[in-house]
Amino acid sequence: MDNEGLHTTVLLHEAIDMIVTRPDGIYVDGTFGRGGHSRLLLERLDAGGRLIAFDKDPAAVAAATGGAQAIADARFSIVHASFAELPHALAARGISRIDGLLLDLGVSSPQIDDPARGFSFRFDGPLDMRMDTTRGETAADFLARADERHIAEVIRDYGEERFAVSIAKAIVAGRAGGRVLRTTAELSHLVAGAVKTREPGQDPATRTFQALRIFVNAELEELAEVLEAAVPLLAPQGRLVVISFHSLEDRIVKTFIARESRAEVDRRAPFAPPVRPLRLRALHRIKPGPTEVLRNARARSAILRVAERIDG
Repeated sequence: MDNEGLHTTVLLHEAIDMIVTRPDGIYVDGTFGRGGHSRLLLERLDAGGRLIAFDKDPAAVAAATGGAQAIADARFSIVHASFAELPHALAARGISRIDGLLLDLGVSSPQIDDPARGFSFRFDGPLDMRMDTTRGETAADFLARADERHIAEVIRDYGEERFAVSIAKAIVAGRAGGRVLRTTAELSHLVAGAVKTREPGQDPATRTFQALRIFVNAELEELAEVLEAAVPLLAPQGRLVVISFHSLEDRIVKTFIARESRAEVDRRAPFAPPVRPLRLRALHRIKPGPTEVLRNARARSAILRVAERIDG
């Protein structure tokens, strides 16, 4: 099943083909979303298999546990938490080894298309942007209290926006004049006035909205944290499967897999055991085919990377 409600799962079959190596194994879907990957993964498991899903979004957890889309399967459970909490959540369930971890780092269509969530400049709504609406600071709260330098750093570092300083200046100047940003339309309008040139086919607010979403949800920090935590949890031949959608997160995944796919030796003692042993084997880099991109434009930037745990 590749369409759950309003969400079309990206690289569905490719991801599940890569992760399931033991039908009776224990697997983790670190980003449940609307369950496209989880549902197909469950179809590939036998009676002894087990799947634990995670999601920060209360709406995603509700979709998994109630209503027409609920997953009624004794082999399945879901945790309302960030995947960064993976080690503690698994330990609480008596799990010390898993056979695969899947991370789909994209924002789900129901999140983007709900104006109340504030993820998109296409709809006017509150400037929230939190994945977990039960905790944390909203994008509006951050822009209302941060200084110009901090705002510029966030927009530049997480959005790779050339005009980050101009945007930050406009936000702070507006705030000083009593115009505190509270809605997506207000932010989008302000950015359009501050960005001097526009990339063909891209709204001028695209990079700023991406930057604020990443920052508010600590997306890159949590990704780096879960990658480090995952390797010791993976059983030999267990798979790490990650789908990224922009260069910042893909760079983290690519660099991590490359680092863990080579041993680090002490050059002063080349015949001594490695200082840091090789732990992963890089297997595949997969992109959506033209048919999937045509069917789902949000798939066009996706990259799936696969690595396997070395024996040990």
